[in-house]
Amino acid sequence: MEKSALIVNKGIEQPGVTDNNSIQRFLQKKRSIMPVNFYLEGILEGNRTILSQAITLVESTSIQHQAVAQEIIEKCLPFSGNSMRIGITGVPGVGKSTFIESMGMYITTLGHKLAVLAIDPSSERSKGSILGDKTRMEDLTRNANAFIRPSPSTGSLGGVARKTRESMILCEAAGFDVIFIETVGVGQSETTVHSMVDFFLLLMLAGAGDELQGIKRGIMEMADSIVITKADGQNIDKARMAMMEYKNALHLFPRTESGWIPEVTTSSSLGNIGIENVWKITQKYFNFIKETNFIDRKRNEQSKYWMYETINNRLHQDFYDNPKRKLLIKEMEELVLNGKISSFQAAHKLFE
Repeated sequence: MEKSALIVNKGIEQPGVTDNNSIQRFLQKKRSIMPVNFYLEGILEGNRTILSQAITLVESTSIQHQAVAQEIIEKCLPFSGNSMRIGITGVPGVGKSTFIESMGMYITTLGHKLAVLAIDPSSERSKGSILGDKTRMEDLTRNANAFIRPSPSTGSLGGVARKTRESMILCEAAGFDVIFIETVGVGQSETTVHSMVDFFLLLMLAGAGDELQGIKRGIMEMADSIVITKADGQNIDKARMAMMEYKNALHLFPRTESGWIPEVTTSSSLGNIGIENVWKITQKYFNFIKETNFIDRKRNEQSKYWMYETINNRLHQDFYDNPKRKLLIKEMEELVLNGKISSFQAAHKLFE
């Protein structure tokens, strides 16, 4: 018999077959809801696993999960409110994730505990989300003093914003004294995130066209500081020029409600250049609004705003979730499509 050139190595021993009952018991245990005090004690101890489980309940659409989540939030409220809440926004490609990692690694060396709540854009078709922030922040993910939680926007920005605000309360109760909220960087998200943070940081690129025309004035007016990113290599001169243009432009805007004059600076996340200065500006801002008690007034206004937002969301949900109304909506829709009734008449009938 001729020898074969093919050598077959002995394979590893295969694991035994797991029966369906074992799988079901595992899944049931994974889905089970623990008592509220279990989550509260874990959060107050700074247990990240339990904190993550509690945030999952907050993000869930299940009525049972929401009931438990609201109890957890209520019990965590007395232990919240002691953090610096910082919103970070910028157009896609500006380097938000790289900047957050650089900034996060720096402030954790100062003894701070950082939580990053990132709203990840979802597909309008599949409603799926890649939740890629953890893969883009490898060093920060491994940092013992940092916690990163990406949340899918699932097409409903108002809903995810409310859940992000509630998650922020849980993170504060867990001992995180700096909270970063990263926006998707498009449309209405900036306004929504601005309504839940103390300090709003706008990241901009230099050399990407006319800088002053490249962003809405409304977003610039919300910014407490503007950072020109990627200020390294051949881009340094462009970044400095953009910084001067933004400084001049900000002088034309009305005075901010807090009385703070927004500052503009440059940074390079890859070289960790300018990161320390950005943090100094942030600290300077917080000292300023604490001295003037503006931080308390701002947070009170935000709490009132979110009360009304929650009422509006609940009214919207109750209106569409009513079984009888669902059938009537379908009838009205058919009448509108067939030209038998106007859209305004249909809406009026539904409200009646």
